[in-house]
Amino acid sequence: MTQYPLDPDAAERVAAFGPIPPMRQRGLTEVRRTIESAPHPDDMPEMADIEDRDVPGPAGSVPIRIYRPTLADDSPVLVYFHGGGMVLGSNHSFEPFARTLAAESGAAVVSVDYRLAPEAPAPAQFEDAYAATSYVASNAGAFRVDPQRLAVVGDSAGGSLAAAVALAARDRGGPPICCLVLMYPGLDRDMTCESIVSMPDAPMLHCDDIDFMHELADRGVSTPPDQYRFPAMATDLAGLPQAIVVTAACDPIRDWGERYALRLRDAGVQTTLTRYPGMYHGFLMRSEATARGRLAVAEIGALLRAKFAHPLPW
Repeated sequence: MTQYPLDPDAAERVAAFGPIPPMRQRGLTEVRRTIESAPHPDDMPEMADIEDRDVPGPAGSVPIRIYRPTLADDSPVLVYFHGGGMVLGSNHSFEPFARTLAAESGAAVVSVDYRLAPEAPAPAQFEDAYAATSYVASNAGAFRVDPQRLAVVGDSAGGSLAAAVALAARDRGGPPICCLVLMYPGLDRDMTCESIVSMPDAPMLHCDDIDFMHELADRGVSTPPDQYRFPAMATDLAGLPQAIVVTAACDPIRDWGERYALRLRDAGVQTTLTRYPGMYHGFLMRSEATARGRLAVAEIGALLRAKFAHPLPW
């Protein structure tokens, strides 16, 4: 493997996993089993309340889990979409990160268990994400949240969903979204960008793993690609909500997020872009494991608190 300039604690965490066979070799069932069976940290942030619900979706109910750091009514809310290449992950496996987002931002977090490919081909993932966001906004009173302080948030594939929901909300006249948070987002399919070409065997996400997840996510898809499936295809980013974009220096899809952030900026969207040196793809899933992970989620939370305290007209 090529040597990557990881922070010492990040390198230690990567080394602790030992050699990881390619996803293609392990198979989807085993990869899913591994991620879902990983133990949660003992010291996850305490929540005042955690509630599981179902909300209506285009193909039946969509499970959500609500994390409330306080019992205050009319709190800001993050509608959160987990990562996993559209084929992995759940509210269970990403609970540590969802709790941490709630604790650092002071907002209620609504974590969406959208349908996964290949069992549910695209655009099922986007449809569930948009339906859940719309339902939370339309039923803000029942959720005890402020619909004017609603942010959409996602990491990796979930970042693609968050970006797509923001585009659709703009194009369809709502729901109102005050902020878009994209963390090492999987917005694109450009496998020729510099970060991918230069980091084919990057820690935690090899290029063949990306190809394998793309193949699974494409299986059974009958609709042509569009900006709601691949937000990088959008030709106009004007009028989107202010954005927070986070990337990792040792992430092969780093360029996807950074190019989108620069396009947002050039379209007149207030955009904060931070690249975290020494970090690998997915470093926020267990943010407590590295010093820079802890810093990153604290900075994301602080930015969100500022935006919620000083809302802009939508």
